[in-house]
Amino acid sequence: MRNPFTALFRARDKPQDSVSAAPTFYFGTSGSGKPVNATTAIQLSTVYACVRVISETVASLPLGVFEARDDGNRKATEHPLFRLLHDEPNSEMTSFVLREVMLAHLLLWGNSYCQIIRSGRNQVTGLYPLLPDKMTVDRDKNGILTYTYMTNTGQTVVLSPEDVLHIPGLGFDGVMGYSPIALEKNAIGLGIASEEYGSKFFSNGARPSGILTHPNTVKNPKALRESWNAAYGGSSNANRVAILEEGMKFEPMAVPNNEAQFLETRKFQVDEICRIFRVPPHLVGDLEHATFSNIEHQSIDFAVHTIRPWLVRIEQAMNRALFTDQEKGRFYVQFNIDGLMRGDYKSRMEGYAIARQNGWMSANDIRALENQNPIPADQGGDAYLVNGNMIPITTAMNGRAEDTDQSNPNQTNPERRRYT
Repeated sequence: MRNPFTALFRARDKPQDSVSAAPTFYFGTSGSGKPVNATTAIQLSTVYACVRVISETVASLPLGVFEARDDGNRKATEHPLFRLLHDEPNSEMTSFVLREVMLAHLLLWGNSYCQIIRSGRNQVTGLYPLLPDKMTVDRDKNGILTYTYMTNTGQTVVLSPEDVLHIPGLGFDGVMGYSPIALEKNAIGLGIASEEYGSKFFSNGARPSGILTHPNTVKNPKALRESWNAAYGGSSNANRVAILEEGMKFEPMAVPNNEAQFLETRKFQVDEICRIFRVPPHLVGDLEHATFSNIEHQSIDFAVHTIRPWLVRIEQAMNRALFTDQEKGRFYVQFNIDGLMRGDYKSRMEGYAIARQNGWMSANDIRALENQNPIPADQGGDAYLVNGNMIPITTAMNGRAEDTDQSNPNQTNPERRRYT
């Protein structure tokens, strides 16, 4: 008898022949009837704003190569990768543009691909972004990943894993990422449908559609409809006076906007799309829930819970694909997110004052964080100061005992007599 659970539980030690086979969540028609893909989704203003704010934030952060040493970590400016990642990854774009494109691919398609150009000594000399919708990831007969890319001319190029910097988004197999647009196509499709409804409503002169009734039989209804739309349809014909002949009547039949909750639906879709990308609404221009007291914390939450996971994903992928086996563990790629974590001016100054008074930051340490020139050491720039009112309790007790002995040298200390 066949075991009924064999179809449910399968071994994971057998790689599938195809990795990029069609998943359950796919681009296509949403529940609202609107097609949702990367092209239609990016035309929605909230999706465009979310993709732009995340990609530009990551692209604007400093990215460098560092070397781990016994005396501390330092920038490896002499490493060939430093110039590629920090300044110019190839002859056609800057580092900002490359990272912006990579994040846009991740947010729309769920995967980012870059072709790695290497020299004869196996050093990386260039990085070129590849379109995710033209890339197919499969496994060969030995279970090794292969990347097949179709160029603009229709030519097929097969790349090995060593020649591709692949950064997957959220996925279920650890190899391929799934597109947030495809996973949440119903929510985005509703936003597209509401925008299209509003456009058609105002293109019709903000007047609801209806039915023309005639007491007798209409010989040519098509001509009547076309003449009515030509005379009274569209925003250019708004507020025109209609003349009805031969007993005709106009009966509106569309649902009023207040009953359809058109504006409420559009507001909800802004929050829904921001929830998909984990972007605070105030960063896309929605200040309804933003206040003076919480907007700073929302920005810090955006840096911690939205930007930092993307940075870690990119850093680990680059460390894995761009360094040789001899360099791994010694060199690494890292973003500098200190600028994102900075609060407003007042909060920073209050924090600096606490650090300065408690002796764990000097004036030059603070000026370095504010990108200011240091104070010379002979003027106290490197001095660490402490508050005179905060001293160890043992020092306070010893000082009190010495004061007592000096004020009355003939008096015996009662504390000493008690314990002798």
